[in-house]
Formats: sequence, structure tokens, C-alpha cells
Amino acid sequence: MSYPGYPPSGYPPFPGYPPAGQESSFPPPGQYPYPSGFPPMGGGTYPPAPSSGYPGAGGYSVPGGYPAPGGYPGAPQPGGAPSYPGVTPGQGFGAVPGGTAFSGYPQPPSQSYGGGPAQVPIPGGFPGGHIPSQYPGGQVPYPHQSAAMTQGTQGTIRPAANFDALKDAEILRKAMKGFGTDEQAIIDVVANRSNDQRQKIKAAFKTMYGKDLIKDLKSELSGNMEELILALFMPSTYYDAWSLRNAMKGAGTQERVLIEILCSRTNQEIREIVRCYQSEFGQDLEKDIRSDTSGHFERLLVSMCQGNRDENQNVNHQMAQEDAQRLYQAGEGRLGTDESSFNMILATRSFPQLKATMEAYSRMANRDLFSSVSREFSGYIESGLKAILQCALNRPAFFAERLYYSMKGAGTDDSTLVRIVVTRSEIDLVQIKQMFHQMYQKTLGTMIASDTSGDYRRLLMAIVGQ
Repeated sequence: MSYPGYPPSGYPPFPGYPPAGQESSFPPPGQYPYPSGFPPMGGGTYPPAPSSGYPGAGGYSVPGGYPAPGGYPGAPQPGGAPSYPGVTPGQGFGAVPGGTAFSGYPQPPSQSYGGGPAQVPIPGGFPGGHIPSQYPGGQVPYPHQSAAMTQGTQGTIRPAANFDALKDAEILRKAMKGFGTDEQAIIDVVANRSNDQRQKIKAAFKTMYGKDLIKDLKSELSGNMEELILALFMPSTYYDAWSLRNAMKGAGTQERVLIEILCSRTNQEIREIVRCYQSEFGQDLEKDIRSDTSGHFERLLVSMCQGNRDENQNVNHQMAQEDAQRLYQAGEGRLGTDESSFNMILATRSFPQLKATMEAYSRMANRDLFSSVSREFSGYIESGLKAILQCALNRPAFFAERLYYSMKGAGTDDSTLVRIVVTRSEIDLVQIKQMFHQMYQKTLGTMIASDTSGDYRRLLMAIVGQ
């Protein structure tokens, strides 16, 4: 059985990165009964961002943009002295006195999430309640994840109460039987069932009618709608493994897909992906990574696919200080770069520990670690290291940014849009929506509505809870 023409188009090429290659074949599945002929994942062109670097001018859609140095209280003045009262030169991260937000950054009211994307309350008006003492180039660092967002995440899709797989299978059968298709009936079922419940519906459909639900859906649907439905019916781990396989299959490699998945998943998720990759495709994930990437980027991805990151939530502040010093000496503090030190620390430390290390680094170096990574690295290794730092500070914001750039400008990278909406729908899509609104001053639903159409739009909107 083959999957001709169904490679996801991968992550949009960011500034300085070539577009991903195109793949054309797919190996047969093993455990999961997927039909042949999965459709091609769509994807438009990706416009280059207004500037390079992270987050970069124009990266955040705040009215008027972020102020230039000196344009907000606390901005570094000549000689390094900030104008914000109570913040002394070289202080680094310090609490903003009085909780006043500096000009240009939103300070949303505290409100609960109910239907529409609410903004997360930010102590002090700045993510994490802190403002760095210096912004190289006037750029604002990646937003911290506030305490309100660390207290459990939430998906927009939850298991349906009083679930009846046989009844749902019958509804889907009626929606596809005869002339025409009742797409709304399909949307109502699929968008309101968990992935586990969808697997049960698929099994019930075959038991009741002796037919494969996926084949029937493929015969009734097309284009992006078909692509989204098929992604929703893939078991979660299989979908991640499948996406990685397609990113490396054939000519070219979709590095952005590798980064997005391997740098953001938990240890357990990665280990399950590695096992599924081996059992379904008969391939070793690490071996495929080694054959498709090279250099420091290869080493970082190999480290990631071990699934051995420390996940202790307690922070060792002495270690954070030592790691910050080691990173400084490996980069800014020497001629050239000791890449192995960056790989070791960023691949092994827990996300809370990395967050503490970034704060210690800013105090010590008077520069945020993102800026140092930009100065010391380039290409996909730079992108991978930044993805880890972004997830350590605020994982929902990491995905919100990628969703934004999948739709920004002319064309839409439907592959990325589908992959993130589907994979995060039961994990943290509520928080992703909140961060999206906070970072770009528009709701995720609004941007999806303007970039998509038809049943594809309605299903996406139903998933994101609009």
C-alpha cells in the first residue's frame, strides 16, 4: 500500500532559509489501517518576514510596532542608565514598579476564557512581570509564560460526554450516502470528539458496514478539507511519526517540521514517536535524522530524539548561574563558538531550569540569550536552539508564532496550519489562542477565517472553538 503525493509541505521558510523539498512517496502503514492515496498536503508560498532575527521588527503586530530604544519607560539611555524609576543600570530582569506597562505592549484585563480568546493577565504589564534592562536593537524578547498559563493547559477539544461510537458511525454513513455529502454533519461529529473517540468511530464503522471510513471520507471530500479530516483520524503519535517521516522522505528535507515536533514534545511523547516510527515504517528515526541532516543541527536533533531531557520542575538557581556563565564563555565571551556547550545545556536541562538560566544570563551579560544565539549561530541550528528556548519560556507562544507565520502575507501554509491545530487541539490550543491574541492583536479565529474558505474553514473554526 502506498501514500503517493502526500508529503506535508513543511514549515514555511523563515528569513534566510530555503524552501523545503518536495517528497513524493510514503511507505505502507502497519498497525493502523490507512488507505492508500492520501492527498497532497497543500501549502502556499511563505512571505519573508520584514526583518531577520528573533522576534524581529514587525514580528509582533502591536499598533505602531514596539518602541525604539528610549521610546518607553525603562529603555536604556545613553550610558546604559534606564529611565524607569527603581531600575538600576545592569539590574537585568527587575520587577516593573507599580505594575505599569510600557508603551506599546498590551496589558490585558484579567478574565476567564469562555468561547472567545481571552488574554492572560500579565503581572506588571510585561510577560512574567519583568522588564529586561536592555533591548539590543530595541527588540522585545520572547514573552514569558505567566503563572496563569503554567497552572495546567487546556485543549479546545475534549472527549464528548455520552459518547456512542455506533451512533456517530451511523451519522457519518448517512452524511455520505446517496447523492451529495452533508459536510456539516461530518464537521459536527469530527470536531466534537477526541482523537481516541475518533478511533472508536472508525472501528465501529467498519464493524457496522464492512467498509473503511477513511476511504469513504476520501471519496466524498477533497482538497484541504480532506487533508484536515484525515489528519484528525490519525492516532496522535502516528501523526507525529508520519509527519517526521514525510519531512525526510524523498529529495530534500523539511527541517522546520523536524524542529517543530522534536523540540516541543515531552520525553514520553518523543519515546512513543520513536517506537511508532520504527514499528510503522520499519525505520530508525535517529538513523534517518543522521542521513538527512548534518553538523551541529544533526547533533541537536539526535539529542532531542533521545527523549531524555530532565523534567524535574524544581529549579537549581546555582546551576542556572553556572550554566549562564558557561554559555557566555562558549559564545559571547570568546572568539568563535563552543557549540557543544550550547547543545549539552539546551538538550538536557528542564524547561523551568532553562528559563532560570535565561534570566541569569540576562543579568550577567546584559543581553538576552536569544540575541546571543542569533549572534553565534545561523541556519537551522540557530532555529532549533531558539525553538527550545521559546518552548522553555512559553510553549503556547511558540506555536502561536508558527500559526501566525503560516497565514501571514500572500498564500497559506496549510500543512503547518493543519498540523498545529490538530496536534495541539487536545493539549494547549486554548492557551495558544490566548497568546496569539496577545502577541498579534487579533484572534486566531479571525486570521483563520480570512485565510481559508468553505468547509475547510468551518471545520478549522469548529476545532479552535470559534
